[in-house]
Amino acid sequence: MDQTALVSAQEVFARRVGPARGLAEEAERVARACHAMATRFHSGGRLIVFGNGEAATDAQHIAVEFVHPVIVGKRALPSFSLTNDVATVTGIAAAVGADQVFAHQLRHLAVHDDIALGVSAYGDCVNVLRALETAKELGLLTLALVGGDGGEIMRSVAVDHVLVARSGDPRIVKEVHVTTYHILWELVHVFFEQPGVLDPQVVA
Repeated sequence: MDQTALVSAQEVFARRVGPARGLAEEAERVARACHAMATRFHSGGRLIVFGNGEAATDAQHIAVEFVHPVIVGKRALPSFSLTNDVATVTGIAAAVGADQVFAHQLRHLAVHDDIALGVSAYGDCVNVLRALETAKELGLLTLALVGGDGGEIMRSVAVDHVLVARSGDPRIVKEVHVTTYHILWELVHVFFEQPGVLDPQVVA
């Protein structure tokens, strides 16, 4: 193998070590987010996911993971993505602006026990932030998967749980996000499988 190619391959993998290790170091934060999610599901809530561009496909991926578990025997949990309906998204964008495409839907679809999960590669997507702010006003549990330094979304008091992929490379951010939401799915089910742990009296 050409030495230059080998060095390049090593560098490609090396760039991913820090962000992956950073996720592992956030284990307690991730577990707390999952416990909060499981508690909402236990109370009859649903998971509502949203994001722009490539994050829109992440939103759809997350929703199907929960509502149609790939592992046989795992409980299906109600979830849907606000990016699925092109007519609704474009109609809202045309009428009230792109900044409101997710917030508007939440105002009409969400109920108090639901969970709002926004995905943003850099943490600065205005419509994702507006949706999380709206969700908080409606009493939803709010979570965000972001990248870089977390952006405005991380700094917002409207977001209960923020999980950051510490990289400026959107490809690496997406890779860490995929791992993160698979872990979210898995740990939510772990909490469901522990008798009594979702009782409101239990402190996580």
